[in-house]
Amino acid sequence: MGILDKVFDGNKRELRSLQKIAEKVEAYKEEFARLSDSQLQAKTDEFKARLSEVEDDKEDKMLDEILPEAFATVREASKRTLGLEPYPVQIMGGVTLHKGDIAEMKTGEGKTLTATMPVYLNALTGKGVHVITVNEYLSATQMEEMSVLYNFLGLSVGLNMNAKNSEEKREAFNADITYTTNNELGFDYLRDNMVTYKKDRVLRTLNYAIIDEVDSILIDEARTPLIISGKADQSNTQYIRANAFVKMLKEDEDFTYDVKSKNIQLNDEGMEKAEKWFKVDNLYDVKHVNLLHHINQALKAHFSMQNDIDYVVEDEKIVIVDQFTGRKMKGRRFSDGLHQAIEAKEGVDIQNESKTMASITFQNFFRQFNKLSGMTGTAKTEEEEFLNIYNMKVTVIPTNKPLARIDRTDKIYSTKEFKFKNVIEEVVERYRLGQPVLIGTVAVETSEYLSEMLRKKGVRHNVLNAKNHGREAEIIANAGKKGAVTIATNMAGRGTDIKLGEGVTELGGLAVIGTERHESRRIDDQLRGRAGRQGDVGVSTFYLSLEDDLMKRFGSERMQNTMQRLGMAEEELTSKMISRAVESAQKRVEGNNFDARKKLLEYDDVLRRQREIIYEERNEVIDEEDVRAQLMGMIESSVERTVDYYILEDEELIDYQQFVQTVADMYLWEEEITVDEIRGRENEEITALILEKVQADLAAKEAKLGSEKMRLFERMMMLRTIDQKWVEHIDSMDQLRTGIHLRSYGQINPLREYQNEGLQMFEDMLVAIEDDTARYVMKTEVKSDEEIKREQVIAKNEMHAGDSKEKAKKGPVKKEMRVGRNDPCPCGSGKKYKNCHGK
Repeated sequence: MGILDKVFDGNKRELRSLQKIAEKVEAYKEEFARLSDSQLQAKTDEFKARLSEVEDDKEDKMLDEILPEAFATVREASKRTLGLEPYPVQIMGGVTLHKGDIAEMKTGEGKTLTATMPVYLNALTGKGVHVITVNEYLSATQMEEMSVLYNFLGLSVGLNMNAKNSEEKREAFNADITYTTNNELGFDYLRDNMVTYKKDRVLRTLNYAIIDEVDSILIDEARTPLIISGKADQSNTQYIRANAFVKMLKEDEDFTYDVKSKNIQLNDEGMEKAEKWFKVDNLYDVKHVNLLHHINQALKAHFSMQNDIDYVVEDEKIVIVDQFTGRKMKGRRFSDGLHQAIEAKEGVDIQNESKTMASITFQNFFRQFNKLSGMTGTAKTEEEEFLNIYNMKVTVIPTNKPLARIDRTDKIYSTKEFKFKNVIEEVVERYRLGQPVLIGTVAVETSEYLSEMLRKKGVRHNVLNAKNHGREAEIIANAGKKGAVTIATNMAGRGTDIKLGEGVTELGGLAVIGTERHESRRIDDQLRGRAGRQGDVGVSTFYLSLEDDLMKRFGSERMQNTMQRLGMAEEELTSKMISRAVESAQKRVEGNNFDARKKLLEYDDVLRRQREIIYEERNEVIDEEDVRAQLMGMIESSVERTVDYYILEDEELIDYQQFVQTVADMYLWEEEITVDEIRGRENEEITALILEKVQADLAAKEAKLGSEKMRLFERMMMLRTIDQKWVEHIDSMDQLRTGIHLRSYGQINPLREYQNEGLQMFEDMLVAIEDDTARYVMKTEVKSDEEIKREQVIAKNEMHAGDSKEKAKKGPVKKEMRVGRNDPCPCGSGKKYKNCHGK
């Protein structure tokens, strides 16, 4: 087996290859150390000149050639500007990132500095590099620290943040290197594909990205698509009524709740109560599908979504808490009416339901980059997913110094009460010694509960959770000092560098205490990794109870009952069997989550191709100076369809009158085309005749408006139609997907049905875009500047005349005689008024 391991261990082979490249970088050390600052800075222009000499398709090869020198330049510049010199293992990590793979580097190994080398190298192309982080705090701090180095080497650095306006964002993205979060970048992409003018776009080409905490962004957050919503008209009455009804229900008596899948269903008793409460005969009748949806969402809001865990109430608003990072996600809303149901539950104002206007999954967004790479401390367990979906290998980079942290076995108790009691005892003990302690919790609620317990014990401490994130930098800066006790949600996991204070190493370093296992092993590992950074000493322990959510999801009740029967309720368990069961439970949850992400991607892949087609068409319309060719293509297709629909082979079946009326409604003005002109002609001839008249009408419009305004008018009409139809299509696809799973009851594959129906709906939408564009352009009446001015003058005169009439003295009112158009003319000619003086 040992020989097989050596043959098949791809990681070792990869490390040997990386080591050779790192040695080439090391070889420049003394030579570059002798260079003056200006000579070192001149290297940037030298590399750019070499890159400009090669064609685009050979650019990657040239980057590989200059890599050793470029990395050596960054290493020397880093030493001079930051006082930091990358270790050989960091250079190896940098090469992995340049290759478009994932570098798994243990926490504290200096991933931020590792990224500077591939960032610099790829920024030399001038096509832009994105450094993507999980939150704005990390983006801002990394950008601030590293811009000193990049600016020294003559590269510009930008920071993209939610609060910035379009102009500031454009400036940030036009820099050589841009720091941003995954969410903001994704939303900028969607917004860019909703603009009307080229100048309003903020992004450049998606060239190269390095994702910090890549597993968090591409795996954990990949279950939630990015959605831009517009308001939809919706009554809030149903939410309020459903909320009032659900408050009366009791678990098991009226509904069932499956802890593992978090699935809630009304049972027979609950259905009867609902039918009485809402006065309906059959709740499952098709006409009551909307009511049933509201009841289900209200059930979920009350029994599955918990305040201070899944969301917090802030300023009379519901704010989502990200379960992976513990941070508040302002501006994000739960979809499908769940947010409104929670608003009804918490008694805050219910916002209007939203209508999806644009959406994309992180998987499909990031796959658009020419080259994508990432770094994290925990990725190897998800290598299969990274390879399948993103075509990225995971290389485990060795640590610079051996790991000195002690990871103790889990301590397990029967109830949460005993678990927390023991956590507090350990914290108090370490606090008295002066050893800094970081207590990790999954929920905001738990962090506040522990804070209260510590307060009673007289332990001074800080709490870092979604409610007081404003003090994050200050709390983290002090968390490694002597006597510091910090309670934190997952916010203090990823990317948080806790530096040890003076005298702490002698006390055993930072002690990390986890109060619950997360459903993902990687997030537990991230918490452990806050201690023992860069060879520091440290210790980590997880305290679990059989009442924890993860344990309950996988049947810990039987074990709990056994412990109570044996009188072991208060005893500590350190059974390897239970620890293995916990790990097995985490693996199963990870497996379920992978399936959920895969399914989301499969469904979004249907929309992906459609999105690409629509965005491509939009971009063509925006980028082209003259869109007349595309417009005529649309009108031609529409006219051909209309002609083929009405003009049939059997002339007796042709309704010429209706056809002429349709042509007048869609393309031409009344009586521009007559039945006599088209009777007996071939379809091609009729199409050519209509298009000839269309061209003449367009020429007349252009004569009125002038060329520049005509081009703008055509562009605006095309964009308006594309956007309107695309938004309607996304919403229809959303609704189709919501109900498609019911097809599985009829032994039909829901995904295949979604693909087939989605394709048909998309083709119908493209037809509707052509028809509506043709109608809007042809049937909109345009006015020249002179006509508009003339109308304004007339309106102004009429207004003044009205004013003077009002000011004049009122005389006797004379009743004016009105003559109907068909009445005899008052002149006595005997003709009808309309044919005489009424002309």
